[in-house]
Amino acid sequence: MTLEIISASEITFKGEVDSVTLPGKLGSFTVLKNHAALISVLTGGDVRYTVNGETHTIAIQGGIADVNNNVISVCIY
Repeated sequence: MTLEIISASEITFKGEVDSVTLPGKLGSFTVLKNHAALISVLTGGDVRYTVNGETHTIAIQGGIADVNNNVISVCIY
């Protein structure tokens, strides 16, 4: 599945991942391959994603996540 993390000024990350954990407004949630489509407001916290067993973290202040057809688009601010 593909993860895109973008802000108004740059593409922070774009690539294939195994899983993504996002800081949703109602609580943290994890997205795996073939997840149902959704849109969520994100709060301040960490976006954690795993690539080949290695976990990476990006701190965000908030944003919006869109999950559709194994593409996770995260717009951050």
